[in-house]
Amino acid sequence: MNEKSVIVIGSGFSGISAATCLADQGFKVTVLEKNSTPGGRARSFNTQGYTFDMGPSWYWMPDVFESYFQKFGKSTAAYYDLVRLDPSYTVVFGENDFVDVPASLDELRALFEKWELGSAHQLDKFLEQAAYKYQVGINQLVYKPGRSVAEFINLRLLLDVLRMDVFQSFHKHIRRYFSHPKIIKLMEFPILFLGALPENTPALYSLMNYADISLGTWYPMGGMYKIIEGMVQLAVERGVEFKYNQDVQEIQVNQSIATRVVTANDVFEADVIVASADYHHVEKNLLPAQYQSYTSEYWDTRVMAPSSLIFYLGISKRLKNLRHHNLYFDEDFGPHANEIYTNPKWPTKPLFYVSAPSVTDLSVAPEGCENLFILIPVAPGLQDTEEVREQYYNLVMDRLEKLTNQEIRPFVTYKRSYAHNDFIQDYNAFKGNAYGLANTLLQTALLKPSLKSKKVKNLFYTGQLTVPGPGVPPSLISGQVVAKEVAKEFSSSAVVV
Repeated sequence: MNEKSVIVIGSGFSGISAATCLADQGFKVTVLEKNSTPGGRARSFNTQGYTFDMGPSWYWMPDVFESYFQKFGKSTAAYYDLVRLDPSYTVVFGENDFVDVPASLDELRALFEKWELGSAHQLDKFLEQAAYKYQVGINQLVYKPGRSVAEFINLRLLLDVLRMDVFQSFHKHIRRYFSHPKIIKLMEFPILFLGALPENTPALYSLMNYADISLGTWYPMGGMYKIIEGMVQLAVERGVEFKYNQDVQEIQVNQSIATRVVTANDVFEADVIVASADYHHVEKNLLPAQYQSYTSEYWDTRVMAPSSLIFYLGISKRLKNLRHHNLYFDEDFGPHANEIYTNPKWPTKPLFYVSAPSVTDLSVAPEGCENLFILIPVAPGLQDTEEVREQYYNLVMDRLEKLTNQEIRPFVTYKRSYAHNDFIQDYNAFKGNAYGLANTLLQTALLKPSLKSKKVKNLFYTGQLTVPGPGVPPSLISGQVVAKEVAKEFSSSAVVV
């Protein structure tokens, strides 16, 4: 057994993933979680018979989850029950103008052909290339720790990178195949998960379309928190210890070695520290100034993914004209995008997203009721007040009632909002961001904040502000990547460098 101890700060997807991988290799691992339950942004809460997932609601890339559990001789089926959604989701373009995106590729091809002659064949060509990007990207590139150019000095990999349109924007790439505005909106939608505009996102990420169309949209019965419960159970089986209500106040460093993690009510010694908490917060608030790798100016020039204004609603009746996932593209995304990325302010006419998991899963709402999760993507760093939240609640509900042709507000029996102030309070999120660092070309791989501290020899980082990037599958991968790096340097035969 490896006697070295590891402290993991934070119990989101990346933290649990890193902790489990390290425990499996013999490290003594303790996870310190600020909140009373695990999961980070993927926490859930129960009230009045409703079960609300607080953050992630999309289950894409099922192979990434399955691969994770199989590392430990398990499967996702041992921990939760997955169902594939069909339709995958609905996109609403306007009043009485919507499309159910089918799970069947043949049905999707027929839909595209109806909109644009020849687009079914173009979709085949697009997906063939996207499949290649997915196989190389997910199986090779995203598992790179991004610490050295040498990782990419491999003729085959260099050729792969060139073939994957790393230096072309997704905006240009998609328009090589399609011209119909509805097709383009459908195909650009998954890119928004990466936290940047299609114009600023490498065409490499058409792999997201492959994940959407070919691998499908899934749902773990009982809610997304079932994944966290399964991961925690597996971690405990491997010997990980979880300690909750441990708000980390300080990382003590002596001669470039982190020695202790100090919380509000305890002190923990460790040989290695893995920070799954907000990278900026750990650097600026937990470390002495001389041990911080990045300046305030560096952080202020990072392109952050959006924040979110979220409403959790309990509705005392069943609703019509809603699917499990509903995207409201009834307004022009251009002005909304400008108000997120270029001229940050509260949006004038925002697009928004509604998840109604009770459409699929009756267990998440009382009988005869509906569970709604409404999300408006907004710029990070905005002034967040109750008055602003209420203004946007009414704005969105006006449109939702109109577009679904029903009254909803009189039947709202539970309502909770969540935005910048909450992301900061609960997760110490930099500028109140919801998703981390945007996946722009200049913030990819080696150009992201390093997963290892440049000034503290035994401090590592994992999660959505380092490699590979934002999103649930990347966070799950991030934990595995950092665990491998820790094991390389701190296993019984390794030497600290």
